[in-house]
Amino acid sequence: KPSQERKWRTIDLLYWRNVKQSGAVFSSVLLLLFSLTQFSVVSVGAYLALAALSATISFRIYKSVLQAVQKTDEGHPFKSYLEMEIALSQDQISKYADKILLYTNTCMKELRRLFLVQDLVDSLKFAVLMWLLTYVGALFNGLTLLILAVVSMFTMPVVYEKHQAQIDQYVGLIRTQVNSVVGK
Repeated sequence: KPSQERKWRTIDLLYWRNVKQSGAVFSSVLLLLFSLTQFSVVSVGAYLALAALSATISFRIYKSVLQAVQKTDEGHPFKSYLEMEIALSQDQISKYADKILLYTNTCMKELRRLFLVQDLVDSLKFAVLMWLLTYVGALFNGLTLLILAVVSMFTMPVVYEKHQAQIDQYVGLIRTQVNSVVGK
């Protein structure tokens, strides 16, 4: 159930069900990616940590001064967060490790099959894909592709939802054309 709830929250973000939440996530991810185009990962991580520390230290000092002026004893402003349990259980680690192991083994078997030409047609398709990726790599770097992917993830679902009938009609026409060309 928790993974299903997480899935729906992600879909709600991508479909902009809560505009403020989607906007915050979208702009934060884009800001991070654009920062990585200008600065190293270490610098971006350090700047983010400094920004978070500045905010939390400022808030802690503000609350301490406020408590001193009002003569109240509310305690540490982050007490509830400090008392939260954040450790991963052995079951969680095992579950994710098993998934990673399964995915890694599947990928290694598939790559072995492709590189050692178990099926000539599949290996040729893979070669064509790699050849096409050399052109994509010449045009874009990895971060640019990641930025395009994020922008597409946040715009395509909404555009499709609003114009589904027209898009489905054009996709149907394209499929018909492709099927007729492939048939010939």
